[in-house]
Amino acid sequence: MSTDAEKNAPESQFQNIGDLVERNDETGVMSVESMCMNCHENGITRILLLRVPFFKDIVVDSFYCEHCNFANNTVKPAGSISPLGIKYTLDVTCENDLQRQVIRSDAATFKLDTLGIEMPKGGEISNIEGMIQRTHESLAGEQPLRKEQAPELHDALEPLIQKLQDILDRRDDCFPFTVSLDDPTGNSWIAPNPSDKTNYRRIEYPRTHEQNEELGITAEASEQQTVNPMDMGDPEDSEIVDGQVYTLPAECPGCTRPVDLKIKKVSIPYFKDVLIMASSCAPEDGGCSYKQNEVKVGGEIPEKGRRITLKVETITDLSRDVLKSGTCALHSEDLELYLGASSISSRFTTIEGLLTAMRDQLHGNLYDLGAGGGDSMVSDDKAKWDRFFARLDQAINGELKFTIVLEDPLANSYVQDLCSPAKDPQLEVVDYERTEEEEEELGLTDMKTEGYEEDAETQEA
Repeated sequence: MSTDAEKNAPESQFQNIGDLVERNDETGVMSVESMCMNCHENGITRILLLRVPFFKDIVVDSFYCEHCNFANNTVKPAGSISPLGIKYTLDVTCENDLQRQVIRSDAATFKLDTLGIEMPKGGEISNIEGMIQRTHESLAGEQPLRKEQAPELHDALEPLIQKLQDILDRRDDCFPFTVSLDDPTGNSWIAPNPSDKTNYRRIEYPRTHEQNEELGITAEASEQQTVNPMDMGDPEDSEIVDGQVYTLPAECPGCTRPVDLKIKKVSIPYFKDVLIMASSCAPEDGGCSYKQNEVKVGGEIPEKGRRITLKVETITDLSRDVLKSGTCALHSEDLELYLGASSISSRFTTIEGLLTAMRDQLHGNLYDLGAGGGDSMVSDDKAKWDRFFARLDQAINGELKFTIVLEDPLANSYVQDLCSPAKDPQLEVVDYERTEEEEEELGLTDMKTEGYEEDAETQEA
C-alpha cells in the first residue's frame, strides 16, 4: 500500500538497467539504446564480453546510429590496470604473421617501426593485416585533399602509402618488417606462436610517474609524504655489508604508493657480488599486491659476452644454483624452448626453480583465465602448447635429460660448477664476441670511454 508521499513523488529519471538491455542468449550480445554523439539521436550500442585465448577478458562494444550512419567500435579490458606496462615487438617475416590477432587498448600505441609510422590511439580488436589496412586507409583517404592544400606533404607520404599497399598485396620484397605495440596499462596484446624465437619479444616495464599521472593512477599526497628514510647507521660508512638487509624508500610502479625496497648483497663463489632486491605493495595497507624481485650484478662491462651450456642428466643437476641476469636469453632445443632476455626477469635460483618460474609465467599467460581457460584456442595451437608443457613438466620432475643454454652479452649470468676447481664435464662456458646488434641494443656503440674529458673542456670553452 503506497503512502501519499509516494504518490506525490516526482517520477524518477533513472531506469532499471534490465529495462534497457536486450540480450541475445545465443551469441551473448547485449544491446543498449544510447545517444549518438554525432547527431544526438538515439542509436544502438552492442556489447559482447569475450575471453581471449593467451590473454584475458575484454569488453567489445559497437555503436551504430541509423539516423546518420555513424559507427564506432572500441575494446576495453574487463579487469583493472596491470601493475606493469607492456611492449610487444614482432618481426613480420611471412604472410601467416599478418593474421596474428591484436588487441589494443585506448592507451596503447601501435607502430610500424620499419616505416616509422604510428597509428592514432584507440581501442580495437583486429590482426596485423587489419591494423596495416586501417593505417593505409587513413593516410590514402586524405591524399586528394593534401595534393591541393599541402603538395609537399602529399609527395612525402606517397612512398609510405605504396609500401603499405605492397605489404597488403603480400609482395615478397616487403618482408620482413617490424611492428610494435606499447601499452602502459599492460592490457594490450599480440598473439604468440609456439614456433616463435627472436622474432617475438615481450617486455614488461615499470611505468614512469608521468605515465601513472596520465592514467589517473596517483597516490594520495599524505601517502607520498609518509616515506621513512633509510637508517644506514654511520653516514661516513658507505660500504654495503654482505648478508645485511638494507631498506630504501621507493614507489610502487603499479599504484604509486610508497613501498619499502629491501636490498641484500650476496657473494657468489667463483663469480661476482650481486644485489638481490625485493619489494611488495601490501594489500592490507591498501596496496595493489604487486611484488617484484630482481638481481643486479655490479662491476665493469666485460669485453665479451658469455654462453653457458649445461647438460642436465640427474636430479642433482636441477639443484644447481643459477643466476639469470636481465640481459640473458635462454633456450633449449630438447625442450623446444626459447626465451628472450626480457621474457623473464632476472633472478637467483636453481635450474629447477628457473624452469618452474618460466613454466608458471607461460602457463599463466595462456591458460589461467578461470574456468575453461585455454578452451577457446585453435585446436592445433592448444595441442602444441599441451605437448610443450607436458615435456617441460617432465624436465622439471627429472624425468627427461636435456641441454639448456644461457646466452648473456654482458656475461652477468652464472651456473654453479659442481666440480670446481676441476673441470665439470656437464658444464661448458664460452666467451664470445658480441654482435653489432647486441652492442647497439646495450647502448655500447654510443658510449664513449676515452677522450670525453677533452670534449667536456671544449664545450665549456
